[in-house]
Amino acid sequence: MDTKKVWFITGASKGLGLNFVQQLLAEGYQVAATSRNQQSLIDAVGVHEGFLPLSMDVTSNEEVKQTIEQVINKFGRIDIIVNNAGYSQIGTLEELSDEEVKRNFDVNVFGALHVIRNVAPYLRKQHSGHIFNISSVGGYIGDFAGFGIYCSTKFAMAGFTEALAVEMQPFGVKTTLIYPAYFRTNFLEKDSAMTPANPIDAYANAREVEASHLDEINGNQPNDPRKAAKVLIELSKQDNPPVHFFMGVGAYELAQAKIKVIEQALQNNKELAVSTAIKE
Repeated sequence: MDTKKVWFITGASKGLGLNFVQQLLAEGYQVAATSRNQQSLIDAVGVHEGFLPLSMDVTSNEEVKQTIEQVINKFGRIDIIVNNAGYSQIGTLEELSDEEVKRNFDVNVFGALHVIRNVAPYLRKQHSGHIFNISSVGGYIGDFAGFGIYCSTKFAMAGFTEALAVEMQPFGVKTTLIYPAYFRTNFLEKDSAMTPANPIDAYANAREVEASHLDEINGNQPNDPRKAAKVLIELSKQDNPPVHFFMGVGAYELAQAKIKVIEQALQNNKELAVSTAIKE
């Protein structure tokens, strides 16, 4: 019966999203997938029974609403949502313009919120479903010079996903936040990772981190995106899936290092932190 479930995936024409679609179709699931360009989806995936490729701009709430209605009209339901659409905006806080920052939030944050807002009524009515929000290990660790805005979009996703999990739990809807480490996709290629329109020469540290990602890490990521798709399928089968899931080689190490930093900060400053108590 699992293969009768309908998956809805955004940002599906390349990267992790494309691998999700391909693996799901190979296993016999019904899949609705979106991209800004419908033809790019058809070119990448081909024509399959049970596959519905759709053009959708995640930054338009009305367009998202209409697209979800198309999926319901086609399949009768949506069971599993993968909020995958997003991109990396590189640049220091001083370098990036208001427009560059807002665009990254429009896609990475408000795009996912548009999907959640418009699919929630259907999930509540059918009293079932599973929402996967694809964050990043950068949604837990933000100390990468030049990646502060991108990481902040993923921190935002982490925050609203925690709330979403408890909001949807009474309706039988599961919620999982995925923190991927580096997967070997085109996510860090020049046409996917945006660099600042007006870089400032003084930020040598940011340029070093930027170069290491675009020139060294890109193409050498240690994780297989095809295996990521299998991980999501397995999580979707669990009766009690986790709200937080760190995925991929490197994710655990980075998360544990952050946890140690926080624990040390708590320990070092505990007396000062609680010194604010009102003494009756």
